[in-house]
Amino acid sequence: MIIDGKRVSARSTFSVINPATGAAFADVAAGDISHLEAAVAAARNAFPTWSATGDTERQRLLHAIGDALQANMPALMELVTRETGKPLKGLAGVGAGMEVGGAIAWTHATADLTLPVEIIQDNEEARIEVHRKPLGVVGSIPPWNWPLLIAIWHVIPALRAGNTVVIKPSALTPVATARFVALANEILPPGVLNIITTRSDSGVGPAMAKHPGIDKMVFTGSTATGRKIMQDAAGNLKRLTLELGGNDAGIVLPDVDPKAIAPKLFSVTFHNSGQTCACLKRLYVHESIYESLCDELARLAQEAVVGDGLKPETQLGPVQNKAQLAYVQELAEDARAHGARILSGGHARDGDGYFFEPTVVADVTDGVRLVDEEQFGPILPVIKYSDIDDAIRRANASPNGLGGSIWSNDTKKAAELAMRLECGTAWVNEHGAIQPNAPFGGIKQSGIGVEFGQHGLEEYTSIQTLKIMKSPPDA
Repeated sequence: MIIDGKRVSARSTFSVINPATGAAFADVAAGDISHLEAAVAAARNAFPTWSATGDTERQRLLHAIGDALQANMPALMELVTRETGKPLKGLAGVGAGMEVGGAIAWTHATADLTLPVEIIQDNEEARIEVHRKPLGVVGSIPPWNWPLLIAIWHVIPALRAGNTVVIKPSALTPVATARFVALANEILPPGVLNIITTRSDSGVGPAMAKHPGIDKMVFTGSTATGRKIMQDAAGNLKRLTLELGGNDAGIVLPDVDPKAIAPKLFSVTFHNSGQTCACLKRLYVHESIYESLCDELARLAQEAVVGDGLKPETQLGPVQNKAQLAYVQELAEDARAHGARILSGGHARDGDGYFFEPTVVADVTDGVRLVDEEQFGPILPVIKYSDIDDAIRRANASPNGLGGSIWSNDTKKAAELAMRLECGTAWVNEHGAIQPNAPFGGIKQSGIGVEFGQHGLEEYTSIQTLKIMKSPPDA
């Protein structure tokens, strides 16, 4: 761990498992509540100076962090692959290289953002200015599926806005994030960025949400955990950014060529073995092309190269952890019990690691767990529809609202339909594509607030309105 710029050990350690082998590859300090208290105190002590640091200097330091990530890219990629299982390159180029490359790009793009003063009024009577001010200490809890990239999404805008940070990575994937924080602490003043690594059952996460010394929590993960953080944060009315579960629907219109569209649909569904919040997770296909598209997706699933992510030919790695693998298996068995056709895969692989064969499932519909629940694994339900209004209704029937997509050769019609989807981001002939300058976040039970760009940066600030009267008080 790093607290107040110093390396800190703990009385015990815990092991981090490589999901491609099922064996431990690292031992990490097991922090506890005492380390949280020290980290919050360090962040609070560092805040006055950091928040008063000149804007240009903060930008310079964050760009230096981006440069440090770039200089350490190969080593960071290997750490990401060992702890997440995602391939170095991956299906459609979505792998550890994209994760580290994205972390670099987001760091530089966020460093370039500014928070200009907004002028509401400036006349002979008064001048009214709206200022964006840092909140104080930000607590960050990133997930295990994109641990380094999402840590960057949390940390860099918090620092850019003038806040200090305490981050607690997932116990399943703390290693690359710890390396990032170590690199950053060679650049930042002590106490500006602190990291606590800890076991899942340590109680540090809930204690962060409850801590009166933390002014904002940012969390990416399950809706259930997000609800708990929201409850725990109520004690001091913390600001929250929550990016929670998604069960994204894609709707394919009948005017597309199944063979032409299948590779793109396969990649936006199965990259990172389906373990991405904004993966396509429910595919609604018009009855006229249903069988053809199912066949193409099944063929691609059977041809996909699954294996250890450190091998250059690997497209899809393992499921990240044993519990998630068991959940994916459970959903597959439930679909079978409800009469589903398993067109490819459908089973965990024998041998070491947490591998599940890429699986395409036909003849399922709403009400089956695989459709109604977020699978977060390499298994796709393909659902037949005949009426587009009914497909839109079914896509919107989920309690989640992260992303959604429409696929058609008529982009004007597709855009009109996409606007009817109840989700934070809607795509046309794409799914899950994000970028540093476009806001991203969920509605309904998929979260609160947005990330990225100007909108995301403002989430790490409070508004202060300044009204300056033009006439002196004794006039």
